[in-house]
Amino acid sequence: MPKLNIIYWTMSGNTRIMADCLAEGAKQAGASVQTSEVTQITPQDALDCDLLALGCPAMGAEALEETEFEPFFVKLLPNLAGRKLALFGSYGWGGGEWLRLWQERARQAGVNLYQHPNLANGLAVCGRPDANGLQLCLDFGMGFAKF
Repeated sequence: MPKLNIIYWTMSGNTRIMADCLAEGAKQAGASVQTSEVTQITPQDALDCDLLALGCPAMGAEALEETEFEPFFVKLLPNLAGRKLALFGSYGWGGGEWLRLWQERARQAGVNLYQHPNLANGLAVCGRPDANGLQLCLDFGMGFAKF
């Protein structure tokens, strides 16, 4: 049974909803799952897993949240080479460019980045996840647990 850590930052609650739904999908696929807000876990503890999923919404000009999530990610980055990683989040404008940029940073660090077969650039949901968005999150979690 793979161990999955899902770590996220949320302002409006949308990314938390996504994290919870990913966790449910991963559990259905047989994974052991721990879900934490970024302020509740250290970068070192985050790495105590087989699979790592990180969630952050697009902020400002298509960037990661600057005061809590970005510093956490910067501390993780040197330790991610070869790890199985999934990235997700919500956005309200810009079409998800922040996720493409975030994925590129992860790829440059040498991660084994999960790509759902039906999603071109990771899991990005516009606004609050509707029924389709929730199903995408569930499917994404199930697929990542088998990655």
